[in-house]
Amino acid sequence: MNKNTRIIAESLKKRNRSESTFRLMGLLGIISAISFLVIILTSIINEGKKAFVSTQIKLDIFFDSKILDPSNSGKITEIENANYQTLIKASLLNFFPDVKTRNDQRDLLSMISSSEQENLMRTLTNDISLMNTKKEFWLKSSSKYDVINKNPEMIDFAEEDRLISNQQLFWFNELKKDNRVKFGFNKIFFTAADSTEPEQAGIWGSVMGSFFTLFVTLLLSFPIAVAAGVFLEELAPKNRFTHFIEVNINNLAAVPSIIFGLLGLAIFLNVMHLPRSAPLVGGMVLALMTLPTIIIATRASLKAVPPSIREAAIGMGATKMQTVTHHVLPLSMPGISTGTIIGMSQALGESAPLLMIGMVAFIVDVPESFLDSSTVLPVQIYLWKSTAARGFVELTAAGVLVLLTFLILMNSFAIIIRKKFEKKW
Repeated sequence: MNKNTRIIAESLKKRNRSESTFRLMGLLGIISAISFLVIILTSIINEGKKAFVSTQIKLDIFFDSKILDPSNSGKITEIENANYQTLIKASLLNFFPDVKTRNDQRDLLSMISSSEQENLMRTLTNDISLMNTKKEFWLKSSSKYDVINKNPEMIDFAEEDRLISNQQLFWFNELKKDNRVKFGFNKIFFTAADSTEPEQAGIWGSVMGSFFTLFVTLLLSFPIAVAAGVFLEELAPKNRFTHFIEVNINNLAAVPSIIFGLLGLAIFLNVMHLPRSAPLVGGMVLALMTLPTIIIATRASLKAVPPSIREAAIGMGATKMQTVTHHVLPLSMPGISTGTIIGMSQALGESAPLLMIGMVAFIVDVPESFLDSSTVLPVQIYLWKSTAARGFVELTAAGVLVLLTFLILMNSFAIIIRKKFEKKW
């Protein structure tokens, strides 16, 4: 083997080693990314699934007319305003007759969520024949007992590190021994808005807020972005001015989202005096943020249409506008739709611009219009995460699962549209 051949052989070995090392590093990077993703998702799922169930305690409630209707008037208004807490307290004391002091009775009563008083009232007003009768009810426990029941390892904590005292833990264990404690589906999480009490907090208010906000975003951004993309790609003359606009649109796609929030705060709230924390304003801010994404997707989809389509249409006598609207634009709609859905997915996951316009407010009612005060899913997750109560940890993880579900569905829908309608040229 001569010298040149030996040099070439050594060079090939070195190049093959470098290529093998590069492939190995790439494979390790992919494995590491997947591993971290699995770890994150596993931890979120393990914590979030706890929010989908709630601890329920079985009590025998006696609807005593002396408490609920002392004047024996039979008026619904008087029954609605009665003290149903006394009924729950009487049922608990009947099970724990040794509880005498006021403090102990208060601690015992804290076992049941305060929302159950209203539920008992509704049950009685819907069926007044329950008056002066006893009936078993599975009542939702308060958050502290719910957390202990879902995390049994906390029972071994020192009393000062536990959410409930030793006495309260004894009462709870006695109920469990009597088969009066179970897990039930947490319907409240999917039907209620936010609350200061974890066991009463739900995500439906933020879901509706996200729906109204994204509807406004789509209504504003889609037609404007498509029109702008068509104009720049098909109709506008190619000069320095249009080039300047194109460069700035590309730059806007990389601007931090909080800048759009500051813009919305300055214009929509301080100048136009639109209602703070309303989906209308949130949708307008997110529309500004989404416009560059849809414009870029529109232009890319228009470029993908072969020039022969345009030439054939013009050759048949169509005008420039007819060529665009009747032939080019319909053929590019799958790509435009995909870009729009991706832009909307990005808007759904944004919280920074909405924080700037006041959508971080604590909202206890489900919004019913575009002008009602509301919050959105990412902001709701942020609010729960920043709350000190231990019960909100599970709600935070469950909120992340709901948000991820919507994002996965939207992106899957975009992929389906692209696969179904895209054309091979």
